[in-house]
Amino acid sequence: MRDPAQVLRDFKPAQEFFVGIDSDGCIFDSMEIKHKECFAPMFIKHFHVQAVSKYAREVWEFVNLYSKTRGANRFPALSRALNLLRERPQVQARKVKVPDTLALDEWIKRETKLGNATLAAEVKRGNQGLAQVKVWSDAVNAAVEDIVHGVPPFPLVRESLEKINQKADAMCISQTPADALKREWAEHNIDGFVKIIAGQEMGTKTEHLKFAAASKYPKEKILMVGDAPGDYKAARGSDALFYPIVPGREEVSWDRFFNEALDRFFAGTYAGEYEAELIREFDASLPEKPSW
Repeated sequence: MRDPAQVLRDFKPAQEFFVGIDSDGCIFDSMEIKHKECFAPMFIKHFHVQAVSKYAREVWEFVNLYSKTRGANRFPALSRALNLLRERPQVQARKVKVPDTLALDEWIKRETKLGNATLAAEVKRGNQGLAQVKVWSDAVNAAVEDIVHGVPPFPLVRESLEKINQKADAMCISQTPADALKREWAEHNIDGFVKIIAGQEMGTKTEHLKFAAASKYPKEKILMVGDAPGDYKAARGSDALFYPIVPGREEVSWDRFFNEALDRFFAGTYAGEYEAELIREFDASLPEKPSW
């Protein structure tokens, strides 16, 4: 079977610069609707935590929207959410049994491409410990397809993509399934601005950047744009620069990118104190530990 990531390895630069851009919560204001209307309800339903739904929802939103694991791949996020939920005193007081994550954690440890296709193959091979995870993941995908429509890119995203394209090769770098990414980018007619749309099937964001850009452009000419600590980690893991879209301040972040940061990146004056200050502001916007 052909490795889905091969297309990234085969990619050849056409421009002097490279810009990788995350999708959910970065290009589109879709993180809230996806997690609150699709992921959290299916989490409560398929892991049978209806008796503590308030706390389950709170945990899910903390893990995926309001903490340093914001934007993580759904499977490690699921493991963290189940384990945090199990530890909550209110859940223990109600004697609600939260499923363990042993099979999930074991799979996460050895699987390099955490996606629906690899999950389906694992269950098909007889790993019953992941059967419920697959039911949940499929239900999430169906809910996203059903519910998430008409969510346009943030203001100035289209203009930024046009400006990026003047001097850089652009690529979507995400942990969302590729089908959903392609559907959303095409729905708003911005898919033509990127050379490749890379989803969870092609590996981690770090791998996306490594395969597509790391050895093909000078490191000061590679930029990752994202709204989550995982995007920052991916940038640093590939020796790339990082521009943060700060959660809750997305419009301001895109305005600054379009009117200031992108010009600095192209001029070679982005790295150093300017980037460091932006990253400090970004880091302060997401806590590590929950308030409960």
